[in-house]
Amino acid sequence: MKTARALLALPGLAALAWGVVLFVEYAFPLRPDVFGTVGWIVGGPLINDGVVAPLTAVLGIVLARVLPRPWKVPVVTGTVITGVLLILAFPLLWRPYGTPPMPGLHDGNPALGLTLTLAAVWLLVALTPLARRVVPSITRVAPPDTRDAPPITREAPSITRDAPQDTRTDPPGTPADPPGTRTDPPSTPADSPGA
Repeated sequence: MKTARALLALPGLAALAWGVVLFVEYAFPLRPDVFGTVGWIVGGPLINDGVVAPLTAVLGIVLARVLPRPWKVPVVTGTVITGVLLILAFPLLWRPYGTPPMPGLHDGNPALGLTLTLAAVWLLVALTPLARRVVPSITRVAPPDTRDAPPITREAPSITRDAPQDTRTDPPGTPADPPGTRTDPPSTPADSPGA
C-alpha cells in the first residue's frame, strides 16, 4: 500500500517541481506584474480555503437541517456545484481577459454561460425530489441472495425406513384425536383367491 501511494505521489511532486521551475523562469528578473501573479497564486487558495469553502460548508449544514428529507441531498449538492462554478467563472467575470486565451473561451459571454449552467443545475435540483414522488421505488419481494446461506428448498419431508407407515406426523401443538376415532382409512378385505 505504501508503494502504491508513493507511486501515485511521484507524478504530483514532479508536476509541482516543474511548476516551480516555470514560475522561476517567469518571475526573474522581478517586474511589477510578478507581484500580482504571486497574489493570485497565494491569495486564491487562501480565499477559497478561508472564505468560500467554509461559507459553502455552513450553508450546506444549515440547509441540511432546515430542509425536509427528500430535498436535503439535491439542495446541498446544488449549493456545492454552484460554489465550484462561481470559483471557476470568477476570473472571467472579474475582468474580460482574466485567463490565458483559449479558442472558443473569450468569444462567448461568460455571465450568460454561468447563468444558463446554474439554471440547469437548479432545475435538476428541483426535479430530483419531484421525480422520487412520481416514480415509486422498486421493492423486492424475494429474500436477498446470500452466498453463505443454504438454499431454501420446498421439498416434502423425507420418510425414513425405521418409521412405521401408520405413524402420524402432526405439527407440534396439534391436539390429539379423541379416543375411539380412526384416522387411517379402513382396510379393504383381501380378495379371495380364485375370484
